[in-house]
Amino acid sequence: MLITLALLAGAVAVTLLVETGPLYRRPDALGFALPVVAALGFLWRTRAPMALLVFEGVVLSVNAAAGYSVVFVQWTAWVAVFAFHSLDRRWTAGGLLTLAAVGGWAVFDHCPPAATDLAGVAMCLVLSTTAGVAARNRRAVVLMEERVRLARELHDSLGHTVNVMVMQAGAGRRVPAFGEQALGHIEELGRGALDELDRLLHVLDPSTELDTLAARVRAAGRELVLDAGGVPLTTNGYRIVQEAVTNALRHTAEGRISVVVGRRGGGVEIQVTNEGRFGEPVPGRGLANMRARAEAEHGTLQAGPTPGGFLVRAVLPA
Repeated sequence: MLITLALLAGAVAVTLLVETGPLYRRPDALGFALPVVAALGFLWRTRAPMALLVFEGVVLSVNAAAGYSVVFVQWTAWVAVFAFHSLDRRWTAGGLLTLAAVGGWAVFDHCPPAATDLAGVAMCLVLSTTAGVAARNRRAVVLMEERVRLARELHDSLGHTVNVMVMQAGAGRRVPAFGEQALGHIEELGRGALDELDRLLHVLDPSTELDTLAARVRAAGRELVLDAGGVPLTTNGYRIVQEAVTNALRHTAEGRISVVVGRRGGGVEIQVTNEGRFGEPVPGRGLANMRARAEAEHGTLQAGPTPGGFLVRAVLPA
């Protein structure tokens, strides 16, 4: 709508103010109507970009055949070329329609185009087409990044919950007396998993989720010491803690897990320590996701074994 309104304003201003020269017909009712109609065509640019391209080419040719200057309707035509290539991948069809529109203008215009005019047309064609393709590619990149982000969120949030549920189920199988309690915990975790999905669609305060994370791990029978110090965390910071705790649960059966969040200079330091026996880190999605999240915050992440277990340490800007 904003593009259409801007083009309408431009159509009126250019038709009123720009001198067309002695070879062209002075603007009258039809001379005003054609630029206005050309601008109104952009109301359906996102729904039917090819139809818009055809429409603007027809208006361009009719304008020339009627004896009016191309001074404004050429710009709606070039914007239509940009809009088509930004939304549609049919290069050949778009190119042929554009050439047909240019040909109609060249044939019907009252002033035969000179070499400089054709050079300008060629430059506009290249610029509008290239800009349109670049806009479409940019949207594709943004969409892919969003898909990767969503996949990472699902892995980090639901992966942790499923690991804790597996631990609860294993404990209930090994210790029958614990079975009923384990089933209760699994039910609670399942409901929590649904809440995690809801969190992907709503912005919550990640810092308030640390206590819930710690409670879940303790309910599964692992000792977890949490010292958040009231330091606020971003979503990426929380997901790093969650993934590090998930890795500790996945790769060790016992040992204390310690989560410490504190200030470090102008940033926030996250340390997750697992005191169980932990071998060399195996490259996988968990560590890769944590590093990607740290880099997304322009921070750093280190992970590796220590004499007492395994340490994940991230430093993120405040």
